[in-house]
Amino acid sequence: MIIQICIGSSCHLKGAEEMVEKFETRLKDGGYEADVTLAGSFCTGHCNRKGVTIQIDDDVFPGVTLEEFPTFFDTHVKQVLKEERNADRG
Repeated sequence: MIIQICIGSSCHLKGAEEMVEKFETRLKDGGYEADVTLAGSFCTGHCNRKGVTIQIDDDVFPGVTLEEFPTFFDTHVKQVLKEERNADRG
């Protein structure tokens, strides 16, 4: 899984740096570091949204706020990785 967080000026002002830190912490705490490449990207063209733009593989999620992060992570990262691990076992 490749997670790219927009760190362009608009997203930076909306909390991109803290969003990166939240991802790093949750990935480490969950033991997902080997399964995920976390990267920054410059402007993704969704600057008019309320939060930070995050791209996971080919899916783009514009406007993710710091308050929404826990649910976003659980739904779009943790659950997907859990399903992938289960598929590898079975």
